[in-house]
Amino acid sequence: MNHYEANLDKNAANYVPLTPLSFLERAKDVYPNYEAIVYEDRKYTWDEVYKRALKFASALEKIGIKKGDTVSFLAFNTPEIFEAHYSVPMTGAVLNTINIRLDANTISYILNHSDAKVLVVDRQLHIEVKKALSKLEKKITVIDIHDKFADQSKLEKIGDLEYEKFLSTGDDNYTWKTPEDEWQAITLSYTSGTTGNPKGVVYHHRGAYLMSTGSAVAWNMPNRLNFLTIVPMFHCNGWCYPWTVPMLNGRTICLRNIDVKKIFELIDKYDVTHFGGAPIVLNMITGAPESDRKKLKNKVHVLTAGAPPPSIIFKKMKELGFEVMHVYGLTETYGHVTQCAWNDDWNGFDEEKQNEIKARQGVRYPNLEGAAIMDPETMKEVPKDGKTIGEIMLRGNVVMKGYFKDKDATDKAMAGGWFHSGDLAVMHPDGYVKIQDRSKDIIISGGENISSIEIENTLSKHPSVSIAAVVAKPDEKWGEVPCAFIEMVKDKPTTEKELISFCKETLAGFKVPKQVVFCELPKTSTGKIQKFELRKKF
Repeated sequence: MNHYEANLDKNAANYVPLTPLSFLERAKDVYPNYEAIVYEDRKYTWDEVYKRALKFASALEKIGIKKGDTVSFLAFNTPEIFEAHYSVPMTGAVLNTINIRLDANTISYILNHSDAKVLVVDRQLHIEVKKALSKLEKKITVIDIHDKFADQSKLEKIGDLEYEKFLSTGDDNYTWKTPEDEWQAITLSYTSGTTGNPKGVVYHHRGAYLMSTGSAVAWNMPNRLNFLTIVPMFHCNGWCYPWTVPMLNGRTICLRNIDVKKIFELIDKYDVTHFGGAPIVLNMITGAPESDRKKLKNKVHVLTAGAPPPSIIFKKMKELGFEVMHVYGLTETYGHVTQCAWNDDWNGFDEEKQNEIKARQGVRYPNLEGAAIMDPETMKEVPKDGKTIGEIMLRGNVVMKGYFKDKDATDKAMAGGWFHSGDLAVMHPDGYVKIQDRSKDIIISGGENISSIEIENTLSKHPSVSIAAVVAKPDEKWGEVPCAFIEMVKDKPTTEKELISFCKETLAGFKVPKQVVFCELPKTSTGKIQKFELRKKF
């Protein structure tokens, strides 16, 4: 008989399913009168946020929302979508946040595929949403967010209900539902779907809880921080920070639209200490005219992810007073799960070498159990030589439950007991990962593999280049060759010949772009370059 098992069972006193909803309840109990959310002229304390979430949950239940139902949100970074991260799962339902930049067909597909019972939507999005609703196979409840800080010229009523009036129909004394099992779904997020329909990624309460605590540890986040929401809360649930920040009694400052002047103003006004953003946002900050900037009063900690950043961006941000840490993750992993954790031994390196290291995807977060570079065919780890390319494989409690209604895609993604990221990388001898490319973005020219990221990094060091994107261009002789698409720095013109010559200084001949196109690059709402749109040009 094993005495460590006998009469030592789980019970209500010693086992409670993990859920990030408890963070809001604790914030309300411990810090009821502290400012929790700020958005323009609206400010809410933790007590007020809790009561608003509770009442909205109650109102949802009154119209029939229950465990396992889907409630969709199409919203900008405003208090409503922050509250949704609590109110919706408080009923046992699943929150589905939708990208605000999607077209009507994709929105309609997501609402149908997710079995959404309710759609909460910002009125500014009425054009595409009304088209999407006309394509739906069923009728759903539509609740409008009426925001006086939206573009008033673009506002139009969509549904029969309005957020604040609907919220007021809820009960103050509603008893919210803790998950019966921490494996219970909490959110549903759809991938970008660059080929075919997007896939629905399902998160559970346990993963959301562990992502929140792990992020706080990995980023050394202090209590009472001031967090600026630049990452859209529809994207990986804002990298799960709507759950992390309340745990730390932090204050969330909402930013409706990406506006670099507004970013500097909010940093200055609210003593912002932390924010996350894609490299494109960092590029906007470093490229902002002097008239839009404000000198930082304190160091601002920044996480960047979404696309491998060029090393030069770390130098530019540091000069302005920002401390940037590079992280990596996917929608399927609740956001970032690896970090370029700094090693003091690197302090003696020259600045260029330090910035090169900072551009690595790094090592696993404390909430991730495994991060390896493997040959996807043999499922064996590649040598840690900084040269041999393999696929990033991940495992742990912050990997999704799976793809909604898609067993085949789930099984394929989890084959061999690891999540297959689709990202190609090398492992350095010190155990730090560096992405070489997405498997679909690698360029194979004359049998040689070329990393588009390596070329982009080189081009970004040129003073006239604001953003660079490199894709494969079909070629009769070599099969395909690199082609560069460039957004130039304002008032700093350059030429195709000059950029090609610049690349030749440091890149092998076969890696040098054979063509340079100057244009505005197509981007997603989170700042990723849409390379599939660039490939269409060929």
